[in-house]
Amino acid sequence: MSPLDRDIPNLRGQDGEGSVQVHQDASLKIDGAMVFAVYGKGGIGKSTTSSNLSAAFSMMGKRVLQIGCDPKHDSTFTLTGRLVPTVIDTLKDVDFHAEELRPEDFVYEGFNGVKCVEAGGPPAGTGCGGYVVGQTVKLLKQHHLLEDTDVVLFDVLGDVVCGGFAAPLQHADRALIVTANDFDSIYAMNRIIAAVEAKSKNYKVRLAGCVANRSKDTDEVDRYCDRVGFKRLAHMQDLDCIRRSRLKKKTLFEMGTDEDVIQAQKEYIRLAQTLWAGTDPMAPKPMEDRDIFEMLGFD
Repeated sequence: MSPLDRDIPNLRGQDGEGSVQVHQDASLKIDGAMVFAVYGKGGIGKSTTSSNLSAAFSMMGKRVLQIGCDPKHDSTFTLTGRLVPTVIDTLKDVDFHAEELRPEDFVYEGFNGVKCVEAGGPPAGTGCGGYVVGQTVKLLKQHHLLEDTDVVLFDVLGDVVCGGFAAPLQHADRALIVTANDFDSIYAMNRIIAAVEAKSKNYKVRLAGCVANRSKDTDEVDRYCDRVGFKRLAHMQDLDCIRRSRLKKKTLFEMGTDEDVIQAQKEYIRLAQTLWAGTDPMAPKPMEDRDIFEMLGFD
């Protein structure tokens, strides 16, 4: 049996009828920090949103830890300026003897002191992403790295397709969904809302709202939110400075003082302030697939 498959319980009915979930060890509960999990359709800009949000929290004087939960391990590269080694790769190097690791082996300092961790993922077609997230949090707790942290932000890959990649929801206080003003993004958001609804039956996680990203307008996002009882918290327009920041491996807070840069910086600061002040827990009711097609789909 692969180390990635070891000790993964096959629990049914934990998070909704018929579910098969990786259930959180009670000892891995994150205390003392506000914990956010960022979800959205693949390629929608979750990592850009997460990194700039982490940077905004740090500009507010908060101690921030960002955990990338994607095998691509590119969540934090605009914070660090490079692709850092993953927790799983680092564990492999010591034959999964976690006691041999030091914090500097898997935690890297990024822009303005943001702590950056890339959990990585199992090889394609093997293991479970939920195990990877659990091992990452376990390491952080063993080294007391969560005790001096104000904000923990999980950046989670793509759509919610299995219990494993819904695992960050077991740790989070609030889930934030990144979307765009188009059908595919809103369809994915609807699925994520359903996933959070299932997790909220047994965990403290609740929805905070959504961020309209790479979108000139927000009319379709707002129409969906009005229909299901959700809320748009921010609007990140399709600005070239955001694209340039990714190419330069920098956050928006390192991109100078052009008007569009300042505009984007202010929106991220405003979003961070909103989240830090606390958001009311939301419980939107996801739509049936056919209803979404009728509201937003093709004629």
